[in-house]
Amino acid sequence: MCLFKEVWSELDKLDFQNYLYSLKNESKQEFTRKIANTNYEVLAIPTPKLKQIAKEIAKGNFLSFLDLNITDTYENLIINGFLIAKIKDFKEFEKRLYNYGKIVDSWACCDIMKFNLNDENKFDFLKLSERFISDKHTYTRRIGVILWFSLLKFDDCFNHILNLINKLKNEKEYYVNMALGWFVAESFVKRREETLKLFETTALNTFTTNKAIQKIRESFRVSNDDKQMLLKYKK
Repeated sequence: MCLFKEVWSELDKLDFQNYLYSLKNESKQEFTRKIANTNYEVLAIPTPKLKQIAKEIAKGNFLSFLDLNITDTYENLIINGFLIAKIKDFKEFEKRLYNYGKIVDSWACCDIMKFNLNDENKFDFLKLSERFISDKHTYTRRIGVILWFSLLKFDDCFNHILNLINKLKNEKEYYVNMALGWFVAESFVKRREETLKLFETTALNTFTTNKAIQKIRESFRVSNDDKQMLLKYKK
């Protein structure tokens, strides 16, 4: 199927759905569904193939594709996530990302997106992350945390992120806490001294504290001395 289009019509939507279903791998559907932990229909198309499909769509008018609102399978959501991350107009990006966070039900739909941050837009993304982590939707909050990974490299954003973490100290949702534990572990590797202070305060809940310590201790980028030292912060 030709995925390069200037306008996507309802007929194209049907053709695209038929194309995706032709790629279905029935032998891996149940395995993929369990890994993704989604209630959406799963076709078990490999992620690299979905990324390739999104890349081809993005060569044309991919906003027209997104306007078709094809969201009936896990794979369609993944493709939409790849495309939303490519939107350059920030207001358009924010609107579509927020709507996306309301309908997805899998960690994978959040984690596949790679955001294009730079010195000009970093504070827009920081503000967006603050809005998202306060949202009522679980996966919107997870996306808010995932945004921090891209912001980690900016010195003038990191201290603000440390303050935002306090807003999640009463978080109950497993997939939000998992993302936060993963972020704190990555933060410790790249910004050890500042991150260590998190363990000395009440900013992290018990689950996140222990999950972050677990992930840090599993890392090859952390010294054995630090791995041993962090055990005193386990709850």
